[in-house]
Amino acid sequence: MTTIERELIQIPVIAVGKGWMAVDKPAGITVHNQPGRDLCALVSGLIQKEPEIRRQMDVDPDFGVNPVHRLDKETSGVILLAADPKTFRFFSNQFESRQVKKRYVAVLHGRLENPDGDDSWGTWRWPLAKTAGGRRHPQGSGRRLPSETRFWILHHSARYTLVEMEPLTGRKHQIRRHAKMSGHPVVGDARYGSTRSANYLRRNFAFDRLALHARALTLNLPEGEHPETLETPEIPRPMQALFENNP
Repeated sequence: MTTIERELIQIPVIAVGKGWMAVDKPAGITVHNQPGRDLCALVSGLIQKEPEIRRQMDVDPDFGVNPVHRLDKETSGVILLAADPKTFRFFSNQFESRQVKKRYVAVLHGRLENPDGDDSWGTWRWPLAKTAGGRRHPQGSGRRLPSETRFWILHHSARYTLVEMEPLTGRKHQIRRHAKMSGHPVVGDARYGSTRSANYLRRNFAFDRLALHARALTLNLPEGEHPETLETPEIPRPMQALFENNP
């Protein structure tokens, strides 16, 4: 697996095709809007240094490398980038028409139980406003729209619940807001969870990230006839260690 490295930042490349690339974005890096330091800048630097990747992607120099979708700075995981307008539109149409399946993994505070039984998916259906909220009003201000997040409980530990999630709608910070409304905020979420807890984990256990990871995207690729899954190889190690050690 190719890895982009810059100033001790490692960004694994998941897959490459003509006009596109999928990478595993670390937590703490913006996708764009920080020229020279954001994910797009790191990927562009890699393409210039790696002739084989440059050949595979066939980047349109007038278009450059652009993200097809977004992840919060605090969230790690799969990001899809396009390198020409045609490929960008091909993927964007799938996101806009809700054809893309998104799968996340999160560590939540406390013991989350599935009201529908342990052997089935649970669903959070609290309506959310388009604008982001905060810990006191995670639903947000203004008109609230139907919002759905499916969740599957993977494991429990003494203090936490490891959960797989699928947002079925696309509200800003949807998973983080729904987790807060369930009474089980995402660990490390200073905006919707406990600032005191996030600071405690940072100071005493060097856990300085949001415990939310975009594990996989399932969608059609330009070269294929059927949907394919672009997936990170594992859950980030800091999240695994936190869940297992229960600080």
